[in-house]
Amino acid sequence: MKCLIIDDDATARLIVRQLCDGFDSISIVEEFSNAIDAMKFLNSDASIDAIFLDIHMPSFSGFDFIQTLKSPPKIILTTSDRNFALDAFEYDCVVDYLVKPITKERFDKAIGKLKNFKMPNQQDSSKANTDTESIDELYVNVDRRLVKISFSDINIIEAKGDYIKIKTNDKSHIVHSTLKKIEDKLPNETFLKVHRSYIINLSKIIDIEDNSVLIKQDIIPVSRSNRSELMKRLNLL
Repeated sequence: MKCLIIDDDATARLIVRQLCDGFDSISIVEEFSNAIDAMKFLNSDASIDAIFLDIHMPSFSGFDFIQTLKSPPKIILTTSDRNFALDAFEYDCVVDYLVKPITKERFDKAIGKLKNFKMPNQQDSSKANTDTESIDELYVNVDRRLVKISFSDINIIEAKGDYIKIKTNDKSHIVHSTLKKIEDKLPNETFLKVHRSYIINLSKIIDIEDNSVLIKQDIIPVSRSNRSELMKRLNLL
């Protein structure tokens, strides 16, 4: 079983790792001191079966983290606070609630629950597709904060080395990501990659001339290979 440890306390992470070493079926793939870095890891298509998750972490709590996950794995919460046990089990993915300091006996019991825990039935594919299509925003990591950006507010997305610049009507966000990764999260009917360095919101085009489009004050190049697809997507008179 592939697992993560997320806890801002290095000693707490070490204790959980040592307790996990007693189980051949548990493999700690990675550990993180904050939820943001863990989210980046999970967004890289990492396959994880379970997470040992601290609740109290600076700026982004364990509960905040769970709420960002579309398909959360099994989660064992680890905390020094007994007061959130009832809140914890509101989440279908939560297997157990361990209060620090964690004893080996209590940890062994949690692993037994983890092995036998059945996740709620996945929704049928038609409903899943409907839910995916209804998503109208994404969250990006900017200076260790998660910033929500509505798809309708995005004008242009530009590749800049290991980063992308997301331009909206009133500001720009520099995000450590790739065009490919964000392209996969955008609705195809609204956005189009017109150049190896640019994705545009088709609804924001003001003018098209030769091999470029105008969006607000930005002139965006359109590569020859993408021009025909752009023309297909326009509602031409």
